[in-house]
Amino acid sequence: MRLKDEFRSMAGNLASGFSIPEISKTFFPPFYKGGQPKDAEFMALALEGGAVGVSYVLLPDEKMEEYLSLKSSSFSGKDPVEFAIEFGHDDPIKNMLSLAALNAVCQHVIKQNKFPLDFATDSLGLLSVSEGDKVGMVGFFPPLIKTIEKCNAELTVLEKKEKLIADFPELHITLDPTELRTCNKVLCTSTTVLNNTLDEILSNCSPDAKVSIIGPTAGYFPDPLFARGVDVVGGTLIKDGELFIKLITESKRWGPATRKFCFQKKNYPGIPCA
Repeated sequence: MRLKDEFRSMAGNLASGFSIPEISKTFFPPFYKGGQPKDAEFMALALEGGAVGVSYVLLPDEKMEEYLSLKSSSFSGKDPVEFAIEFGHDDPIKNMLSLAALNAVCQHVIKQNKFPLDFATDSLGLLSVSEGDKVGMVGFFPPLIKTIEKCNAELTVLEKKEKLIADFPELHITLDPTELRTCNKVLCTSTTVLNNTLDEILSNCSPDAKVSIIGPTAGYFPDPLFARGVDVVGGTLIKDGELFIKLITESKRWGPATRKFCFQKKNYPGIPCA
């Protein structure tokens, strides 16, 4: 079963076992041709009761008109599961909405069932980068570059943006995922789940490599990822939905409304059952 199919199945199973509230509101940032700036990268979908899911706005310019036609009022009162089960859709707008809905559904179940989350462990620290390591970085994480270099570890950055190769000639940036095969530690952006590239990424990782997936859109249960050999998933819990919507609407930092959490495969109890 493909990764996107497993996430769809997860959404359906959660809907069968738990009462999932309706959508209360959505937030869509302005559309920017050529790519979204940092303060407008995410849209959000809130449920009655306060759970919120977010998704990246990763859309080509030709989708601008369709995106701008999205109205929050047209989503209010609808079942988020109807959107979540479309995860992995070929249409990038439907895929964007489905990830936000999936995250919202999972966050509702986490909060309502007091699912135990690890807020103390730093998902990045679990990589424990040291001298001699060969680190694969899937997605460009500039703040981590110096940390890895200080450890005298070898770094390979896998990117989809060819422009970065010219912009950062001092770094080993590649478009070729097969270069991950020599890495013993891999740090991967959660964007790969949204753009359906994670299966290919994992197929090019060594079976012995320690793999961490991190990002604000990793607000879901990690079962499909752990089943594929991922060791750590670092995500974000939106603890105060009302405050979060206010902050994201005002293009402010989410910190006061969120907490970072970490799932580790070795001690993960499994997705909750009704």
